[in-house]
Amino acid sequence: MNRTKLGILSFIVASFLVGCGSSSSSNNNLEDKEGSTESNEDKFYLSDYPLSKLTPNLKDSLAYMGNEERLAYDVYHNLYNYHVTNNQDEIKQLKNISEKSEIKHIGIVQDLVKRYALGAEDITNVTNPVADRNVTFEDMPSGKYDVPAIQELYDVLYAKGTVSREEALMVGCMVEVTDVDDLNKYIILAEDSEATDVVEAFNVLRNGSYNHYWAFDKGLKKLGVESGCYVEGDALLGENKDGIYPTNENHSED
Repeated sequence: MNRTKLGILSFIVASFLVGCGSSSSSNNNLEDKEGSTESNEDKFYLSDYPLSKLTPNLKDSLAYMGNEERLAYDVYHNLYNYHVTNNQDEIKQLKNISEKSEIKHIGIVQDLVKRYALGAEDITNVTNPVADRNVTFEDMPSGKYDVPAIQELYDVLYAKGTVSREEALMVGCMVEVTDVDDLNKYIILAEDSEATDVVEAFNVLRNGSYNHYWAFDKGLKKLGVESGCYVEGDALLGENKDGIYPTNENHSED
């Protein structure tokens, strides 16, 4: 499959309808301060912030991002296993980012969902959810979603990522750019509502996406792809290849 412009992914994601489940990593994310490695996710404690009054749109944003973070984990985890099994090729970025970060990202969103006791009846963009807030991370159906648009996105990304190591890393770039794009919109929405807990939680997710993006970028450059993640015409990065992304690149998860 030819390399797809990053902007295409945003179009597909725009039609997401989300089902959310809870994460067993929740306590580690928000309450347990012990751990062998400390990251932005480990330093975030939901209890540090007051309860907010969530608008219907903010409730929908939690459902949306909960599913988007779960999709990121599923894509990375399953592509890692595919390449190890079929190509004897270990793509460390996929393993490290899924296991060290994406699980925590799912947990952060799910703790917000549980904090406000949100159910399907509170969220307008969920139909026939595959999981609710009481379903553990281990019981979430990997790569299976309740809405055709979600399933289509997963299928497209997974198929693209199985083609080669380069395509798998490019899928990572696409997911992280999409995450940042969506989080930018939702952070503004939360700021307008003075929902500080949601703002800070989404900032943690966005900072993680920055780091993941640069890890995938570095991996592509090691393969000889000079442009790394950058695709000409990408509206997020811009022609100068800087755009919204920080210049202090963190590659700790590669």
